[in-house]
Amino acid sequence: MMVLLKKSIVFMLAALLLGCAGFQSKPIAPWDTATAFEARTLDSFGLRDFVRQNGKDVTTWPLTSWDASLLTLAAFYYHPDLDVARAQWGVAQAGVVSAGSIPNPGLSLSTNPASTISRASALPFGWNLDIPIETAGKRGYRIEQSKQLSESARFHLYGAAWQIRSRLKMALVELYSAQEGLMLLQEQEDVRNEMAKLLNRRLEIGEISLPEATQARIALAQNSLAILDVQKRYDTALAQLATAIGLPINSLREMKFSFDELTELPKPETLPSEETRRQALLSRSDLLSALADYEASQAALQLEVAKQYPDIHLGPGYVWDQGERKWSVGLSFSLPIFNRNAGPIAEANARREQAAASFVALQARSINEVDLAWTNYQSAANQLANADSLLKAQQQQQRSITAEFKVGESDRLTLAGSQLELVNAKLARLDALVKEMLSLGLLEDATQHPLTQKELPPNLVETNPRKEEKH
Repeated sequence: MMVLLKKSIVFMLAALLLGCAGFQSKPIAPWDTATAFEARTLDSFGLRDFVRQNGKDVTTWPLTSWDASLLTLAAFYYHPDLDVARAQWGVAQAGVVSAGSIPNPGLSLSTNPASTISRASALPFGWNLDIPIETAGKRGYRIEQSKQLSESARFHLYGAAWQIRSRLKMALVELYSAQEGLMLLQEQEDVRNEMAKLLNRRLEIGEISLPEATQARIALAQNSLAILDVQKRYDTALAQLATAIGLPINSLREMKFSFDELTELPKPETLPSEETRRQALLSRSDLLSALADYEASQAALQLEVAKQYPDIHLGPGYVWDQGERKWSVGLSFSLPIFNRNAGPIAEANARREQAAASFVALQARSINEVDLAWTNYQSAANQLANADSLLKAQQQQQRSITAEFKVGESDRLTLAGSQLELVNAKLARLDALVKEMLSLGLLEDATQHPLTQKELPPNLVETNPRKEEKH
């Protein structure tokens, strides 16, 4: 009998061990990861396939020019923040599996040498099972809590994707501002250089005083400093764009960018109404995440309330003693005498109140963000309209002075002065345009909804598009 018992135990343990998961070591080699990052480019064929899968008709590769929509797809393909957010969602999804696990029964084996026996082979032995039974729907509440936390992590992933898109767009706007500003400042420098030469000639023949000529040289020097500053801004913006995509900056230095999507700004009257904008708040990822957190806190409170009711433990047992088989059935549970889980219930209730307050505060802040962003966009649009009017007037004046110069009614210095005023008007118009572009980005951020670009598929970032490349 003892031999049979030993064989049974060995067979049972072997069966249990066969179903166990194994461990696989996955060491991180910092040098390898850094090398892989530095090798990233916009020419990747994996990126090409990803772009095609998301509705972009790419006939030639590599592309000669990248616009905001294409760069957004590149960011969703490369950016490490999405990898982190996906991993966090994966942890939350694994939590649902853990929450749904049914407690394993326990088995205890025993012998009783103190029993009266006639020979060693008759050594008594027995076993007892401990079968836990959860009551009051605890498992269901635990699963519901984990599901809501998983939803919260999924919405956090969408929020991370939106933040990436937002940072990329702001970096593109800054790059456009620096690029256009550099060209205008260089044009301004050419005009100032010509004016300085003309004034120096007049100084030489005594037509003007030294301070007038000196002022022109000072303005020219300041212009050169402004060009150096804008060149630095351009390099910084390029670095910010590379960071927003998830690429090394060297991979973008020779790339050409199209800013048409950014400069085609909608008029305020063509944008969704105030009510529509407020409705868009219902789809903000941070609000949906906060709402899921609140539902998780509800389930957590239900779980703590259910824990007032003790779980039941069934304990069937068997003993073989001196040739006699003895069966027994046990039943055990804790007695809720000293506490009824009041402390954890109070904590869970407080967490629910905290989650509710956090949601309401976030919602109120979001509504104010939309209202403020909308007001700022209207103001920026009006400023751009005024800048356009000023530029048109300056262009008309420059054409008039040019015509006068051709017939000898004005001199070259007057013509250069009108050209300088025209460049200044262009710079003012560029400043107003950039402000409206930034204001539109803030309005989109407030609603987390694109107002100019085509909306991307909602499940675009849920899976890692570079997964196949990793093998």
